Amino acid sequence: MGLISTVLKRNSELEWLFDLELGDEVSQRAYLKKLALETCINFIGRTISQSEFRMMKDNKRQSNDWDYLLNVRPNTDQSAADFWHKFIYTLIDENEVLVILTKSNDLLIADSFTRDEYAVYPDVFRDVTVKDYTFQSPFPMDKVIYITYNNEKLTSFMDGMFNDYADLFSRMVEISLRNNQIRGTVGIDSSQTLDEKTQTKLQKFIDKLFNSFRKNSVALVPKLKGFEYDEVAKGEGNGQSIDELTKLKKSLIDDVANILGIPNALVHGDLADYETSIKAYVKFCIGPLVKKIKDELNAKILEKKDYLAGSRIEVRGITEKSPLEVAEAIDKLIASGGWNRNEVREMVGSERSDNPELDKYVITKNYQSAGLVEGGEKK
Repeated sequence: MGLISTVLKRNSELEWLFDLELGDEVSQRAYLKKLALETCINFIGRTISQSEFRMMKDNKRQSNDWDYLLNVRPNTDQSAADFWHKFIYTLIDENEVLVILTKSNDLLIADSFTRDEYAVYPDVFRDVTVKDYTFQSPFPMDKVIYITYNNEKLTSFMDGMFNDYADLFSRMVEISLRNNQIRGTVGIDSSQTLDEKTQTKLQKFIDKLFNSFRKNSVALVPKLKGFEYDEVAKGEGNGQSIDELTKLKKSLIDDVANILGIPNALVHGDLADYETSIKAYVKFCIGPLVKKIKDELNAKILEKKDYLAGSRIEVRGITEKSPLEVAEAIDKLIASGGWNRNEVREMVGSERSDNPELDKYVITKNYQSAGLVEGGEKK
């Protein structure tokens, strides 16, 4: 009541009113950048995490330590799915990923490192840090798994675009809030200039009024002599709608998805063109990533002589379709005699069978040249 009584007894010039804060600054929408990156990168990460890595020798799968590390437990703290998810996220977000093999046979994804580049010798990675531990010994290029994604770091490449989107989104939110807010005026009767202490108290009182209107569906204002509050306008719901804000966020995600090669229909869950989108996604986004991973694993895990002798690391489970989805096509391939059944099993991601019958070529259709067709009467 001391503040109100002071206000009632004083009159003042208007200059001090300009020091009062009657609103908030427009906030930066940093979460827009995180939303777009998380949506698109995690979409790819979840896909790659379903891969199966096979150690092959003469087209037969081999079981060894690498098979366990790549498919079951790469290290003591991560499952294979978690490991490959983080692997892809780091690769795309940081534009590179480094994996080291420790003396305890754990595969670890480096959080930071320093790379020393050489012209004719293998590059060396120093100060490799995983979580809070930094390895003192260096790691040469031929002893690590190292993949780059693009020519430029994705986040730095898109910073300018994200800033523009953030400014636009902030302004749209600001306009929407302004068009739906309740406005009022405060009248103060004072006879002299208010000192700094009284101004501070008055500012706190106005802040309470502002927060009351902003946070509560119902707010009461004391109507006292010398202090008047008049409501001058009510929000009528005009201006930017929620749909327009949603479209802006969707547009940002679309731009990121296009850069990464993800069809927009897939990332938004649109099933209208699902089959076409899946084919494009596998061919232009997942296929190149799988090829990069497979080439690096073959180069770093296998010796050159073993590779030339028929050893391979294959990545299965992503680019192949389910046999039930292509059953009709499988029947035609086998029936024409162009492929045997073991070759078709490999096409759909299954392992070859030891049954020698499946290595034979069979023809169940009457495929032959026109000159060999018999029938009719000879003249």
